[in-house]
Amino acid sequence: MTLLALPAPAQEIPHQLGSDSGVPAAKPPLGSPFINRDKASSFQPQDPPPSGILRLLPADSVTDHILKTKPQDLAYTATAGTLSIFGQNGEVSARIFYTAYVVNGAPANRPLTFVFNGGPGAASAYLHLGLVGPRILDFGPNGQGGTVPALVDNPKSWLRFTDLVLIDPVGTGWSRAVNDNVATNFYAVGPDAESIAKTIALYINHTDRMASPKFLLGESYGGFRAAKVASALKADQGILVSGIIMLSPLIEGQLLFGERRYPLGAALQLPSLAAAELERKDNFSLKEMQEAEKFAMTDYLVTLAGAEPTGADATSFYARVARMTGIPMDVVSRTRGFLDDSYIKQSQAAELKVVSPYDASFAVADPYPEIDSDQSNDPILEGFTRAYGAAFASYARNELGFRTELTYTLLADDVNRRWNWNRRGQSNGTRSQASATGDIRDLLSVIPSFRLLVAQGYSDALTPYGISQYVINHLPSSLSAGRVDLKLYRGGHMFYTRPTSRQELTIDAEVFVTGQSGMLRGE
Repeated sequence: MTLLALPAPAQEIPHQLGSDSGVPAAKPPLGSPFINRDKASSFQPQDPPPSGILRLLPADSVTDHILKTKPQDLAYTATAGTLSIFGQNGEVSARIFYTAYVVNGAPANRPLTFVFNGGPGAASAYLHLGLVGPRILDFGPNGQGGTVPALVDNPKSWLRFTDLVLIDPVGTGWSRAVNDNVATNFYAVGPDAESIAKTIALYINHTDRMASPKFLLGESYGGFRAAKVASALKADQGILVSGIIMLSPLIEGQLLFGERRYPLGAALQLPSLAAAELERKDNFSLKEMQEAEKFAMTDYLVTLAGAEPTGADATSFYARVARMTGIPMDVVSRTRGFLDDSYIKQSQAAELKVVSPYDASFAVADPYPEIDSDQSNDPILEGFTRAYGAAFASYARNELGFRTELTYTLLADDVNRRWNWNRRGQSNGTRSQASATGDIRDLLSVIPSFRLLVAQGYSDALTPYGISQYVINHLPSSLSAGRVDLKLYRGGHMFYTRPTSRQELTIDAEVFVTGQSGMLRGE
């Protein structure tokens, strides 16, 4: 199927940006009081009457809240609403749902961070209720209580050091195109980045935030998206970002998709599998990880790249890989040390368990132990983290005053399936061709103050940290020295579900955004 190019945006007008919701104030949650504003915003609705599915999107809602933090409480305003994207024909092509949190009385140059997830096809609820927002989802003592999650105050919210705008791309959350044919235009690398860049520009212009240092935070494909959005902001909107924080990112598709069948890809994956085994044995240590990284890029890489080992050399090599990963030696030997996805079924095969690519240390009972290939739903993506969707829909309705009967789409499989990996969206590309390295180099080159922070979990086998490490190590030092950093944390792809790792990342993010830390470990 040939994809049409996204209609070039005309002079868009925000959809009731900051207007009153018109609904009674809900009962404030304990510890997070709010007042639904009863005065009209200075931004008046100017969009034409919505049609089709867009009729289910209500007017924007503005509410006032207080976040209890140390050393002082933060009074802030939340806006839950939509921004309109117009085509050259002057018609609305889509409405983008966003949630903005702005600290009251702060200076005009307070940092402003725009946040989105990845997928493609994931809504921002993961980072919203999992990391940065003033409210956070508590999964219980074992961190896996998806059936009865509790929404609690987040005293470590990033709102302490930056205002926040969380954005759901078209087809996710409550962001929708006017119809399915138009939606297809957004499901491609370039048009997606351009629509998010336009949304950011609209927000900045209509809230007079041009003086704020502007940052992007993206997870997984969202990290890749952040680099593309920063490039689109610069090229199309004349807006330069101060920095990007990538969480568990896709950066180079050629190093990720299918490359584990080749020596370099396998070597970049191995440390994450070693970390997972150390976690399962409750024996994690930085010394062990340093040894795993060294082995991966020396003896392991050289052996895989050479002729098949034999005799005692083969026995010694396969035994070491087996001990390091927990995968039985006969499996390691049969695959000649190329582990690829064998770890999912084999890391804890003796216990009839499967592990998750999202965190290879996380294991559950195998629903199909009699089958050699993995047939299970992912225990993290399809398990407790699914609760983010329903929790956000309830939070938006009952605390933010955004009331709609439209389903909140946490993960849009249809968007992912239809995604066009071609940069311009004109013909189907492949995900192995996806690359953000060029964008990173260009941003570092033309924006002297631009900085990049990559944050990853040790046991993430979906986007192994070894790939990010490799990409960063191969940036010209004239660009990256003192401006590009890789931070590693205990946990997997969504390592922020671990409270300790979440706090460590938040401290690092505050230093990255503000240049100083106002939070103490153990606070």
